[in-house]
Formats: sequence, structure tokens, C-alpha cells
Amino acid sequence: MAKIIDGKAISKAIKDEVKQQVEEWKQQGITVTLAVIQVGSNQASTVYVNNKKKACEYTGIRSFSYELPEETTQEELLSLVRELNDREDVNGILVQLPLPAHMDEDEVIRTISPKKDVDGFHPQSVGALCIGQPGFVSCTPAGIIELLKRSGVEIAGRECVVIGRSNIVGKPMAILLLRENGTVTVAHSKTADLKAVARRADILVVAVGKAKMITSEYVKPGAAVIDVGMDRDENNRLCGDVDFEDVEKVAGSITPVPGGVGPMTIAMLMHNCLESVKLQGK
Repeated sequence: MAKIIDGKAISKAIKDEVKQQVEEWKQQGITVTLAVIQVGSNQASTVYVNNKKKACEYTGIRSFSYELPEETTQEELLSLVRELNDREDVNGILVQLPLPAHMDEDEVIRTISPKKDVDGFHPQSVGALCIGQPGFVSCTPAGIIELLKRSGVEIAGRECVVIGRSNIVGKPMAILLLRENGTVTVAHSKTADLKAVARRADILVVAVGKAKMITSEYVKPGAAVIDVGMDRDENNRLCGDVDFEDVEKVAGSITPVPGGVGPMTIAMLMHNCLESVKLQGK
């Protein structure tokens, strides 16, 4: 049976480290502040935003919340982002995605100052990641690296397979594993013989958005399996892209859903808020 990688415990450890740093900075007169913008009332987005606010409260990071109506125009949103870019008392800016259909997400992301882009989505942040320059790393891939390291999973020299090539998870994940000296393959929907490619992996990261797609047939015995998926099964229960009960029998270690990667995303957002203070030279 696989060792369970406990994302709740590891994320709490990271939030506690952030809390300590925030407290030390407070004593030096430095307040860490995150501005969170939500447009419309998408239910899932509201849950995520509330979780981010709770994490800010826990760590001592001050949060400013901007809840804008669905009919907000693109220019009104961009104007708010520019205002927050210019504010000395705001370190990080987060625009909760997805935005309403009438808005251009790319333009909004590009308008956020790269020094305040705590989600790590700005093209400048992505470029900095690619060439190893200082900048923000998107929270989910950064969280996965922490999960592996803090669970004692060696990355250097290991065969790593990332299934999924999204801009938010797959691509940055591959770059981060490479940065840790893993030997990295990115697989996707057009990969020939996906099972054979996946079975080479000592570390298998799955981010495809299909419930329980990855069974034990895809997994090398003893591999570390990281499930980024957040899906619903046939009984409408929360599950991942990995068939947990089946894969658990062959994997060396595995993340559950829920309680694996999910909590890490918010913990790394808190960590990025600290990075924003450093990037701004405060």
C-alpha cells in the first residue's frame, strides 16, 4: 500500500512558516497585503476566494477584497488593477479566474504588475521561470514541488512524467521538475501509447481533468503519484484524475483528493505574498 502524501499537514506547515515571517516583519513595520478581485458570483470562485481570505487571516496577511458585479466592464476592471499596481500599501494582486465571458482574461493578467503577480500567470513571470530568473511561480506546481520534497521524494535524476500541458499546471510543472534536475517528459492527449510513457515515471504528475482516468496500468510499481485533478465521480463525490483505490495498491506514495494538492495551492499563494515584498525591495 502506498504512503499517503498529506497535503493538509504540509500546507499547514508552510502557512505556519509564513505566519512567523509575517509576524517578524510586522515588528519591523512591514505589513504584507494581498488584494483579491472577484467579478461576478461564480459559486466555485466564491469558495476559492473565501478560502484565500481565511488563509490570509490565519497567516496575518492583510487582505483587501473587491467583489465586483457581473456587468463590470473590462475597462473598469483594468482601471482597478492599475490603481492597485500604483498603491504602495498593496504587495500582491490576485484576479480570481474565470472572468465573465465578455472579459479578456489575457489582457487583465498582462495588466497586473509582474512585481505583484502572486498567481504567477503574467507572461513575464512565466518567462522568468523558464530562464531561472527571480519571479513568481504559479501556486499549484510550486506546491507540488514542496509536497515531493517534504515527503522525502528524491527528484534529481528521476524519470518524471507530467500528463497535461496547461499553462497553469502542466508546462510550469515540467520546468520546475527540470529545475530540480528531474528527467522530464510531458505527455498529453496526442501522446502515442500513454500507458507505456506513464509507466516509465518514478514521479507521475496527472493534470488532465478526467475523473479516475489513470489506473494502476499507467503506474510503475513504487512510483510517487501526484493527482492534480478535481472532478466528480458517478456518485457526485469529489475525486481526482487518478483512480485512487486502484493506484494505491502499486504506487510508492500518492496524494489523495481532497486533501492532497488542493491545500498546497493556497499555502503557496501565501508564500508568494512574502515573495512580493522581497521583489518590491521592501
